[in-house]
Amino acid sequence: MLDNGVHHNVLLFGNLALALLSAFTYNMSRKGVQAESNAVFMLRVYGAMISRMMLCLAGITIYAVVNRSNTSKYTIFTLMFFYAVYAVCENVSLQKVARPEKAGK
Repeated sequence: MLDNGVHHNVLLFGNLALALLSAFTYNMSRKGVQAESNAVFMLRVYGAMISRMMLCLAGITIYAVVNRSNTSKYTIFTLMFFYAVYAVCENVSLQKVARPEKAGK
C-alpha cells in the first residue's frame, strides 16, 4: 500500500475518527430503536446516519484540500471502505438490539 502513495497517518486518524463516530451514532441509533415514539425513532436513526455521512464527507474533503498536490485516491477509497465496514457492523448490532432472539431457541 505504501508503494501506491497511501498516507498511513491519515488512515490511522481516519480509522480512529470513524470508530469514535460510530460509537456515538450507535448510541444515538440504539436510543432511537428503544424509543416509544416512531417520530423519535426516525429522528435519531436518520440523524445518526446523516451526521456520520456528513462528518465523513467533511473529513475526506479536508484531506483532499490540504493535500491538494498529492492526494491519494487509495487513501480515500480505503477510508470509504472503513466507513462501509463500520456502517455494516453498526447495523448488524442494531438489528440484534431491535430483534432479540426468541426465548425458546
